[in-house]
Amino acid sequence: MTVLDLAAVEALARRAHAAQTDKAGRPYTEHLAAVAEGVRRRGGSDEQTAAAWLHDAVEDGAVSEEWLEGSELPRAVKDMVLAVTKRPGETPEDYAARILATPGALLVKESDLAHNSDPERAKELDEATRSRLAAKYARMRALLGIEA
Repeated sequence: MTVLDLAAVEALARRAHAAQTDKAGRPYTEHLAAVAEGVRRRGGSDEQTAAAWLHDAVEDGAVSEEWLEGSELPRAVKDMVLAVTKRPGETPEDYAARILATPGALLVKESDLAHNSDPERAKELDEATRSRLAAKYARMRALLGIEA
């Protein structure tokens, strides 16, 4: 089996999310690139960077869990992507526990939360959405033991 390299993972993620926009109407791939760059800047491995590119792929329906499992990605990348994939009806506590229990996943989620909480990104949102998301992200940082 040939393992996908980072360039191939980035290309795959960009294709899978090409039609998506974020809550502010920006191309969703900008978020993926920022999370991957955040992982790299924080000293993350290539596997963590690959997981960052794919961190929302299953949750957003860009790829299926079955596709991920059958893909030519290292097991660690698959595990991290699945760890940061929210599940319907899951409590924040259970979600955080899974991230903490999965090697490498915390750094991916930390980078995701950092970009989601970026004031420059948040300023595009209405006040109610900005406040709701700020509280949600602060709670998750607390559950994960990440300082703001």
